[in-house]
Amino acid sequence: MSIRRAARSLVVLIPVGVAFFSAGGPGHAGAQGKLEARYVASLAGVPIGKGQWVIDVADDQYTATASGKTTGLMQVFAAGLGSAAGRGTVNGGKPVSSSYAATIASDKKTDEVRMAVSGGTVKEYSAEPAWPQTPDRVPVTEAHRRGIVDPMSAILMAVAGNGDSVRPEACQRTLAIFDGRGRFDLILSFKRMDHVRSVKGYEGPVVVCAVRYHPISGHRPNRAAIKYLIEQRDMEMALAPVAGTRVLVPYRVSVPTALGPAVLEAVDFVTGPQTGRVSPAATNARTF
Repeated sequence: MSIRRAARSLVVLIPVGVAFFSAGGPGHAGAQGKLEARYVASLAGVPIGKGQWVIDVADDQYTATASGKTTGLMQVFAAGLGSAAGRGTVNGGKPVSSSYAATIASDKKTDEVRMAVSGGTVKEYSAEPAWPQTPDRVPVTEAHRRGIVDPMSAILMAVAGNGDSVRPEACQRTLAIFDGRGRFDLILSFKRMDHVRSVKGYEGPVVVCAVRYHPISGHRPNRAAIKYLIEQRDMEMALAPVAGTRVLVPYRVSVPTALGPAVLEAVDFVTGPQTGRVSPAATNARTF
């Protein structure tokens, strides 16, 4: 992986890449909660980006917004900015997608994706600019747009049952994600328990999940990057709780690369009970 390609990947990773991880399986969000977090991205231990993330979970609805940019030396190779937003309803404690939008600008190019989702089925979507049609690209079918979660809603992982939500069972899920250009599954499994301490906010246990990537459509199977991700067995993410709910979200994401580990990790992770309803400004955001 080149430095320039790593930079482009980072711009995706900060606002959306935690969106690798989806809400699978039934759960009970319970009550209401809010998270305000600040993340730093690094490559082989060198800081190369930063981002922020705000999540509101109410009894019947949720919103999630994120933004990020490359920093430091990485800007010399590929300066970039990214933002994403998702919203939806809370049904039986489980977040259910309704809309998603993302914009990523890097290398003088802008990539925009918008989706409207109902009952886990994509009803409308657009992705600009359109990817070129190539014989080796796996086509996206209508079936690939059913039974999915959008990237931003994917970060909200409801944990069923009572008692401590930060537990090994939180990792036992397969995630079906459609990002506006393709469908892929992420297969999670329990790896270990860990303890984290933020500069500001959360200190306590996290559950670390191993992650395996399984592309289904929209990708080019012979691409070296795709083959690399499929073969990886060392990708992982650590999940931390949103106070006042039974929802876990990524605290740290780690992906091995040829240049060293790419890591996105929270610096500030301030979470507490939500008072009142989700912000009208967030819920009124239009996708189409």
